[in-house]
Amino acid sequence: MTGEDDFTPRLGRLRDLGAGDIRRGSASIRKVAARLNARAPETGFRGKHIGRGNGALPSAARTPRGFAARHVRRVTVKVHIARAGRAGGRQAFGAHVRYVQRDGVDRVGRQGQLYDRDGERADGKAFLERSSEDRHQFRFIVSPEDGTVLGDLKATTRQLMKQMEQDVGTPLDWVAVDHYNTGHPHTHVIVRGRGADGTDLIIAPDYLIKGLRGRAQQVVTETLGPRRDMDIANAARREVGQDRFTGLDRDLSALAQGGEVSILGAGGSAERFRQALQRQRLRHLEGLHLAEKTKQTTWRLRPGWEKALQAMGRRGDIIRSLSAGLSPEHASREVRFLEERGLDRAPFAGVVLSQGPVDELRDTRFLIVEDMKGAAWYVPARNLGPGEMPPKGAIVEVGARRAEARKADHVIAGIAERSGGHYSDALHLAADPASSSAYRLAHKRRLEALRRSGIADRRSDGVWDIPHDYLARAAAFEATKGDVSVRVRSWMALESQVNARALTWLDGVDAAGDRELSERVLTARRARLAFLQQEGLLGPSVQELSNAVRAQLRSEELGRAGAHEAGRSGRAQMSLEDGQAFEGRFERTVDIAQGRMALVGNEKAFALVPWRHDLERYRGQSLILEQKSKGTGWTFQPGRTRGISR
Repeated sequence: MTGEDDFTPRLGRLRDLGAGDIRRGSASIRKVAARLNARAPETGFRGKHIGRGNGALPSAARTPRGFAARHVRRVTVKVHIARAGRAGGRQAFGAHVRYVQRDGVDRVGRQGQLYDRDGERADGKAFLERSSEDRHQFRFIVSPEDGTVLGDLKATTRQLMKQMEQDVGTPLDWVAVDHYNTGHPHTHVIVRGRGADGTDLIIAPDYLIKGLRGRAQQVVTETLGPRRDMDIANAARREVGQDRFTGLDRDLSALAQGGEVSILGAGGSAERFRQALQRQRLRHLEGLHLAEKTKQTTWRLRPGWEKALQAMGRRGDIIRSLSAGLSPEHASREVRFLEERGLDRAPFAGVVLSQGPVDELRDTRFLIVEDMKGAAWYVPARNLGPGEMPPKGAIVEVGARRAEARKADHVIAGIAERSGGHYSDALHLAADPASSSAYRLAHKRRLEALRRSGIADRRSDGVWDIPHDYLARAAAFEATKGDVSVRVRSWMALESQVNARALTWLDGVDAAGDRELSERVLTARRARLAFLQQEGLLGPSVQELSNAVRAQLRSEELGRAGAHEAGRSGRAQMSLEDGQAFEGRFERTVDIAQGRMALVGNEKAFALVPWRHDLERYRGQSLILEQKSKGTGWTFQPGRTRGISR
């Protein structure tokens, strides 16, 4: 044959290895397709690289030289940037510093001890004084997987913070405390939001998210050496039976095609071991009704299986927190979750049995509340600040938070109504010349949160387009959060109310008409009636106090509380009359039967006034109290007056 299309075939080696090779090739194709179908990377400006530490990110996130990535010691690092409140950093940050030093966190169950780069005992008060004018505070939780092997975490923490200082290019003012109250020893690190030069310390978000974890893993790996293959295999085996989303589940998610996963034979021993674990994991998911075997090597995953596993993990974390937070007499009882009851049901009253942490970085906590039928409930208390948490024994009302627009939303809607459906910083300033830049910034942050839900739109010039139904849509947005409302009905423990010569919550309980009262409350109510009769405050057949007796009990209790403070401090108690003003510092709260009172005092005198949650941001600050016809008002800044009467 001659011509331009002629060719001479060359026979090579036979490479067809049969169906097994085809299956392996198909598996590889599926893995590549999974990567291609993954979410595309974010585009556009996100600000992730702005700040100190960005230049060190490549070396911080790099695997230590001579180590394979799988041999690097694993460390979990959680980061939170806490903003200072209106009252300043000292008050906003002090609660967290006190919280991480709480009782029961060290090796033998004692109070945690702050330390720093120079000593074993850091001065928390001095640290807070230096932080009083800071705009923000960095909070880290560093939890090495091998924390029990490390023993004392202080040396590791100091080495990590020394490396972080090199990465961000400035000395850091920090304190830390080690916690051993969980299965994984970990360290809380608090860093001031100012550099050595006194300016605001801005650290690149990417460094905080990736770089700090990488540095921690490098430090621990250098200290303990690399992970052995045996340790890696054992860690993978432990994931098989866990009721949470694991690394094995990530592999299954990548392999899934159309909701189905096929585990086929593999060539190498390492891959065969990994696939054996995957098959065991799928059989475990079968038991959880999250997967179904359809063929010999194929499983169908239930829609939403990943979220279900993540929810199981969170529930497991909560249950472990409950076992640590409940007192011994309540630790063995069953605790139910509010979603089992339904948040749309009517609120219920109950007694606080215990409390514990949900997020130690943000100081959010949970409550265990016993309702009037005797059932114990897990109640998230995310919306309660450190100064608002009810103590053990307090009476609270638990229900769904009302879905309504925030105060900031009403301000935004008002400005938009007067400006043709628009909002901006300039429009806000024109409408309220006395508003501060921080106050206006809070409104823009609110709009940013709503923008991500499609409720508001921002133009390139910074002007916001506000829809005509903005308030309704903002209220609907709040409804999606499913927040829980916790209202304190009595700060005094139930048992303490029985013999209190004061007006208590028990005095308003209708033992005859309310069939949902627990035996504990009924017993306390009967004892309370006997005490009131003994004191001559209630007739033999009378079940309710008169208005005159109620006023008498309020006055007597407030007088006793004032006398106690006067004897303790040597100051005179002020009884504000109509039009009278009093200036002092909000020192602390005093819990009495009729409610929580705020103690405002100066060097010579003090006053007890009804506490409101708005006051907490001004704890430690100077206030001007003024008695008005509608109650007691307080002023913190000129032109900003608030009422604190009930």
